[in-house]
This record gives sequence, C-alpha cells and structure tokens, in this order.
Amino acid sequence: MVETFSRYDTADYLETEEDIRLYLEACEEDGDPALIAAALGDIARAQNMSQLAKKAGMTRVRLYKALSPGGNPSFATVSKVAKALGLKVTIHPA
Repeated sequence: MVETFSRYDTADYLETEEDIRLYLEACEEDGDPALIAAALGDIARAQNMSQLAKKAGMTRVRLYKALSPGGNPSFATVSKVAKALGLKVTIHPA
C-alpha cells in the first residue's frame, strides 16, 4: 500500500478570529520573532494577500517577501501588516 500525503498549509486552518488569536498566542510563546513574522504571513494568506497589501500600503510582492521564512521584516512592516489585519501590536511585561 502506497501512502500519499497532501500539502499542509496553516493558512487553510485559520478560518475565524479565534483561530487567528490562538495561533498568534502560540507563536508568541515561542519567543522567536521569525516565527511571528511567518505567522503573520500565514494569516495574510488566509485573508487575501492582495487586499492586505493594499491596506498596508505595500505591493503584494514586497509583502510576500517580507513575510516569507527568510524575510526579516522591519518593525514598521510588522506594524502595518498587523493594523491592516485588524490587529494591534502590544508589549507587555514578561
């Protein structure tokens, strides 16, 4: 018997605001900024990257590049993307 696997994409499972909130909280617990950027990329793909790019005042290509695994987006980019997604970047005591 041959096993077949389908493509996995986190964006396919981010259907509700609650899904997004829980996903971001889990990524934040890890403490890796690259993971948070990747999570924003997953959320952006789940929501419609082209519309999000317009809301954030960026091109779609620049947004994909910034939120890709090796993208290393600036804090300004993360803030713009979060705002365009209806999210707010906050800092709390550890």
